[in-house]
Amino acid sequence: MPYFCPTKYTQIVSMNYLSVELLTKSFGERVLFEDVSFGIDKGDKVALIAKNGAGKSTLMGLLAERDTADSGSIVFRKGLRVAFLDQDSNFDGYNSIEEVIYEADHPQVQASKAYSLALENTDDTDAFQKALDMMEETQAWDVEARIKDVLYSLQLEDHLKKPLGLLSGGQKKRLALSKVLIEQPDLLVLDEPTNHLDLSMIEWLQTYLNQSSMTLFMVTHDRYFLDAICNTILEMEDESIYRYKGNYGYYLEKKQLREEELKVTIGKAKNLFKKELEWMRRQPKARGTKSKARIDSFQDIKKVAKQNTKKEEVQLEIQMQRLGSKIMELHHLNKSFDDHKILEDFNYTFVNRDRIGIVGKNGAGKTTFLNMLCGDEPYDAGKIVHGETLRIGYYTQEGMSIPDDKRVIEVVKDVAEVIPLNKGRKLTAAQLLERFLFTKDAQWSMVSKLSGGEKKRLYLLTILMKNPNFLILDEPTNDLDIATLNILEEFLDEFPGCLIIISHDRYFMDRLVDHLFVFEGEGKIKDFPGNYTDYRLAKSTSKAEKPVAITTKKEEPKDKVSHQNREQKLSFKEKRELEDLEGKMEKIEQEKNTISQEFYKEDQDPEIIAKLSIRLHEIEQQSEEMMTRWMELSEKQG
Repeated sequence: MPYFCPTKYTQIVSMNYLSVELLTKSFGERVLFEDVSFGIDKGDKVALIAKNGAGKSTLMGLLAERDTADSGSIVFRKGLRVAFLDQDSNFDGYNSIEEVIYEADHPQVQASKAYSLALENTDDTDAFQKALDMMEETQAWDVEARIKDVLYSLQLEDHLKKPLGLLSGGQKKRLALSKVLIEQPDLLVLDEPTNHLDLSMIEWLQTYLNQSSMTLFMVTHDRYFLDAICNTILEMEDESIYRYKGNYGYYLEKKQLREEELKVTIGKAKNLFKKELEWMRRQPKARGTKSKARIDSFQDIKKVAKQNTKKEEVQLEIQMQRLGSKIMELHHLNKSFDDHKILEDFNYTFVNRDRIGIVGKNGAGKTTFLNMLCGDEPYDAGKIVHGETLRIGYYTQEGMSIPDDKRVIEVVKDVAEVIPLNKGRKLTAAQLLERFLFTKDAQWSMVSKLSGGEKKRLYLLTILMKNPNFLILDEPTNDLDIATLNILEEFLDEFPGCLIIISHDRYFMDRLVDHLFVFEGEGKIKDFPGNYTDYRLAKSTSKAEKPVAITTKKEEPKDKVSHQNREQKLSFKEKRELEDLEGKMEKIEQEKNTISQEFYKEDQDPEIIAKLSIRLHEIEQQSEEMMTRWMELSEKQG
């Protein structure tokens, strides 16, 4: 791969679809970005990466003309069809999903609308024939197929007539996504497109965007999504924008090289600055033309030398109360909402350092299950037993409800004025906020002034400062920047208690969980021994994939006898092989996690990265072979 080091944009580069030139935006004394320039060409799939509060959403708002810049220009190519997907969806003035979908001023979409209406009343032969003629005239059959595909994949096909007021937040987000995908604009701008999508929907969207000819500009923290789709990464940092022509993996490698070069440049500038400073002090006040040029050069050197390469990072630390031998036991749990079964005779005993991921379609009852564990949702039958030392920290998807007129430091002090740490150390509320990247000025800001990611970071702080030993995280990655996600993952890797995670972030799940609760619907929950990628691999390699059930029933299945007659028993040798496979799979998974962590070390050598990549490919092949054999033996065992 040829060497490439990105440079900070300082002048406009002519682009086909979008040109941003010398853009500056600030709020009071806080400068978000200054004189930034970038462009997007036809066919580009670009991602914008930045820390929370750096101005990603503000930049998106400027592109969508919801806000104005202090200076600079934004120019879209004349006649370009542009569509925006915002984080918050607003459908004021619409009555149903159908109205939103067919609202687009696009001949093919309007033809499809007429055809859809004609299908509802085929007795009106004139209207039906007219609709068919429109479909043929506009060649709208592809659009009709796309509408059906998108609505089905995002689980909206059965809700076309549903009033918008009855939609959940997730359904509204999926509706907004459906609308922009169906319109298929020239340039599609997406702000956190994977939020409120379950894992299967994200995989579908990833495939859809990869196959699409649309030009993309997106903000997302989903690292698998970035790596699979984007061919260009824009990084917003230090009030500037840097461009990397490659995917996320390429960006990580070249960012490290850029930062190393910057350190060398600053080091040289500091040495030169000392020399020039001595010259400045020796010069008389009256200086000639040559001296003035050197003085101007001195100011440039000073600016470079004074750059700070030290990156501020969230510091996570808690004093966890020790877990006893009894943690939490679930006995014969049942839960239903009318005819919709969530749990049926569910049993499980948690052990120390359990690392459980929860997967299943939206509406399967995943969040309801978490609420039951915490005592926030009643169950119909059964029993939940908590150990005496259990202390649950529950990070909910909705977040915390805080009045906008409350200050950041007041939120923390409401939980505790002083927070105990390990080895008898203590932190004040203000010190803890500084560890979570809230400056002294930011601590006295109103909560309403925080970005979405900053609010999530504040919420996470209030959970961890209670020193839980059993963490339950429901979509913790939403709105967190990638740098914070990496630190959170490192913290959770070392967390000595139990961990349950619901997340649509596949990288986050793969790194942290070692088995899954798979919500299959109708009250059935099955335990899969592996992370999310292992689970998807097992499903794709075996149509008869059957995770080991943790659900037990008092009543024997009606077809038990006939099933037993059909069962093939394992030989002694096969039983030993099955046991050995489980141990080997666990070791393989540990090695995969270790290698994944090595990729993100700041000082990692590129040659080592290349060797690790080869090894990772080898063990993934081994893992696939082991999983296939494990499935064969498990199926035979019954």
